[in-house]
Parts: sequence; C-alpha cells; structure tokens
Amino acid sequence: MIQKVSLALLLSVALVVGGVSPSVRAQSRQSAATAQDVKVNINTASKSELMKLKGVGREVAEKVIAYREKNGPFKTPEAIRKVSGIGKGIWEANREAIVVK
Repeated sequence: MIQKVSLALLLSVALVVGGVSPSVRAQSRQSAATAQDVKVNINTASKSELMKLKGVGREVAEKVIAYREKNGPFKTPEAIRKVSGIGKGIWEANREAIVVK
C-alpha cells in the first residue's frame, strides 16, 4: 500500500515538473529574444532607454548623455567606448543592441 502511494506521489510530482518545464523554457527563450531584440540609438536615448543595455546603470547612462551633450552625436556605435564606465565587457555584451542614427 505504501509503495503504491509513494509511486503515485512520485508520478504526480514528475508530471507536474515535466508539465511546467517546457513553459518555463519557452518564457526564458522569449525573454532572451526580447533582450537581444532591443536596439538603443545612443544619440537620442534617454537615461531609462540606455539603462536597458546590459551592465548600464543610472550613473553610466548619465555619463553617456553628458558625453553626447558635450561632444555631439556618436559617429559609430563603438564610439560609446570613449565614455568613462563603458569598457570592453559592456561593449561586447551590447554591441548588437547599440545603434547610431
């Protein structure tokens, strides 16, 4: 009797976990796709838009805006690396998302 209850419980848990797993994976893929699809025009982006970039917080976003206001628009996406706080790691993590128009 105990074995039947244990087996039923084990089977129930396996079904629940197995049923949730594809849904969770689908949400993870959707979130990853959404993050990769973000395009940020660094010449017009607001602080909150810049903060959508990976590794860019409030302080770095403010530095990007200050640099842009002082030096004019960025000519290339990679020119953002001239901003203090934007190093190779942040650039590499966001190079597909950063655009200039």
